[in-house]
Amino acid sequence: MSQPSSQRPHLVVVGNGMAGMRTVEDLLNRAPDQYQITVFGAEPRVNYNRIMLSPLLAGEKCFDEIVINTAEWYRDNDITLISGDPVVAIDRVQKTVTSRDGKTVSYDHLLLATGSQPIVIPVPGHTLPGVVGFRDVEDVEAMLAAASKGGHAVVIGGGLLGLEAAAGLQGRGMQVTVIHLAGHLMERQLDPSAGYLLSSALQRRGLTVLTEANTAEIVGDSHVTAVRLHDGRELPADLVVMAVGIRPQTTLAKDCGLTVNRGIVVDDLMSTSDPAISAVGECVEHRGQCHGLVAPLYEMAKVLADRLAGRDTAGYQPAATSTKLKVTGIDVFSAGDFSGGDGTEDIVFRDAGRGVYKRIVLHGNTIKGAVLYGDTADGGWYFQLLRAGEDVTARRDTLIFGPAFAGDASGNPKQAVAALSDDAEICGCNGVCKGTIVSAITEKGLTTLDEVKAHTKASASCGSCAGLVESILVATLGDGYQAADRKPLCGCTSHDHDHVRREIVARGLKSQAAVMQALEWSTPDGCHVCRPALNYYLLCAWPTEYQDHGPSRFINERVHANIQKDGTYSVIPRMWGGLTNPAELRAIADVAEKFSIPTVKVTGGQRIDLLGVRKEDLPAVWADLNAAGMVSGHAYGKSLRTVKTCVGAEWCRFGTQRSMDMGVELEKMTWGSWMPHKFKMAVSGCPRNCAEATIKDFGVVAVDSGWELHVGGNGGIHVRATDLLCKVSTTDEVKEYCGAFVQMYREQARYLERTAPWIERIGLEPVRQAIVDDAENRAALYQRFLHAQSVSQDDPWQARAEGRVDAHEFAPLSPSHPLAAE
Repeated sequence: MSQPSSQRPHLVVVGNGMAGMRTVEDLLNRAPDQYQITVFGAEPRVNYNRIMLSPLLAGEKCFDEIVINTAEWYRDNDITLISGDPVVAIDRVQKTVTSRDGKTVSYDHLLLATGSQPIVIPVPGHTLPGVVGFRDVEDVEAMLAAASKGGHAVVIGGGLLGLEAAAGLQGRGMQVTVIHLAGHLMERQLDPSAGYLLSSALQRRGLTVLTEANTAEIVGDSHVTAVRLHDGRELPADLVVMAVGIRPQTTLAKDCGLTVNRGIVVDDLMSTSDPAISAVGECVEHRGQCHGLVAPLYEMAKVLADRLAGRDTAGYQPAATSTKLKVTGIDVFSAGDFSGGDGTEDIVFRDAGRGVYKRIVLHGNTIKGAVLYGDTADGGWYFQLLRAGEDVTARRDTLIFGPAFAGDASGNPKQAVAALSDDAEICGCNGVCKGTIVSAITEKGLTTLDEVKAHTKASASCGSCAGLVESILVATLGDGYQAADRKPLCGCTSHDHDHVRREIVARGLKSQAAVMQALEWSTPDGCHVCRPALNYYLLCAWPTEYQDHGPSRFINERVHANIQKDGTYSVIPRMWGGLTNPAELRAIADVAEKFSIPTVKVTGGQRIDLLGVRKEDLPAVWADLNAAGMVSGHAYGKSLRTVKTCVGAEWCRFGTQRSMDMGVELEKMTWGSWMPHKFKMAVSGCPRNCAEATIKDFGVVAVDSGWELHVGGNGGIHVRATDLLCKVSTTDEVKEYCGAFVQMYREQARYLERTAPWIERIGLEPVRQAIVDDAENRAALYQRFLHAQSVSQDDPWQARAEGRVDAHEFAPLSPSHPLAAE
């Protein structure tokens, strides 16, 4: 029977980050009932994955998706979490810690995991509002707030964090310049050649990159306005991100008298100069070295967990590390020492057309270092050879081409995975080796990638090792492996819709050809399934830059009318909020008579449908309707169709709000917008709901205090009633919430997915969190929608009626005449 928690030795952890909490996790796995545990965290939240701040900034992840340890996890493990209240003093004599809010807690053993702090260049202006780091969630929130207003951003530092910040801000609509002091980007991970390739690729995607650029001053009075360089150049800036590096956070350790150099000095067992105090993570210095990569930090955590659990341990032994990263969608890998020098030789491979660069540095007959750019598939193999110190003489001639050409059995992917040693690192983000994964699979009966993620954390962060983890599942289970149900976008690619959308933004891909090339489409021009989807995804991501590709649209959208079973077309002019007037009705009647249109019908969406229009008559029909002030109703498109209304307080004795006015405003704001699928709205003037707002994609129902907003409804074969999103008070709020919801749907749903199945797939809660709970995010979504609308509300009928666009679509085929006999 285990001791009550209060009777166990008290372990106090200062720091609620990745290294400290990994130590606690490992300790709980080894000795779950040995300690009473209290954790102090400076941030007012649970432990999350800092590596995922970049996807958080880019909008690819929400905070809940990057949480490592939930509040329930702390409770379930009887851990006291004191968050948002950092420790400010340590009394080594009394063995107590004191927090900023005055809490004093005694310890039997103290673990310092205070991490690191961003380096701030002490140039004039570095304290101005608008200057931020990139180290925690608050920094991300500050960047998102700045990006929602647009403008210019300057990122100081061309390392991994700086480039990820730049890509995220660019994806949020800012014009971004990266300035870097060194001669090439990411000089710690890449050699000059790979750094040059990376810089060129980023600049092709719209980033401005300045190397050998030294910051002299950050300019501004009450807020940053520019960055001035030493050479006199001045760069406009509404936001400045400092991403020039980190230094160990050692203030607490220094103040209490522990031995500190660059970091808190520890021995191989992670003990400080005080036997009752240990330290792990970015705050420590071990054998003169400080570490910032996850793998060595997690190794430290294992060693300390063994010692605290009373197990024998050989201590922390530094080992060669590798770095496999995806920088703004570009794969890079480096390992060992690639600086060259006396006694070394280089083997280099370049393929400019594919954007691939490989460099292997040899010392004698062994690999000393490696740099891969563009194609990193063989990185793990090179790293294994490097760590093992294997003699590569026999395979030297083909070494640069990887295992498939080096006479190695691991050229076969399945054999390659099987040949990896148990200590081969698979997931660099979380320090997970092959042996850990195989043991979890066999001992816990895991059969899916998601189960492996949950139990080992392998591929749970950046996801770049997911393919390798799946290969281990296949190698271990054979036919027992259950592949995830991820349906490819089409037969031309193995990527699903979500991956393609993320890559379009992350890589700055702005044409269908660029997408197909970058994501390795198996066909040169795509197919009838992927081309319309790519056309939409590109339009949504780059509304002011991508040119709509008409041939990639279905026939109805190409000719802006609905084709009928006899080959004629129907024309439905827009009637704002279902309202019309005598002039419009006369114009419709005149058009019907002039072009002998056989059927005129009132639709369920409160519009008038002209059925039986010949294709060659369409431009003339549109011209006459345009002359009466009518525009396309987009009844044929994956777009806003109608905003249906009841008469509301304008006429109805039951009406509580002016539903017709609201419907007209919403339709004028949203018409012309392209969507993943058709989109319908309605506004009812009272809870009697005569406009049937609760089966629309976005429904508005008037109540005495304002408006109820409903989402995700659908009529038709599979009827789905809406979910209540929230209640608001004003017209402006209705418009903002509507625009934000439409934009979230536009950015996140898959092509040809209506709002009803989209919400059933993701759940209502993420929508509420993004739109109702997060005012800044709601405003940013709304502004992105209005930005897209600024180039979308151009009547396609008018352009074609005037012959300015697609005239060939409506011209009859020229009659053929027999040639006269000679």
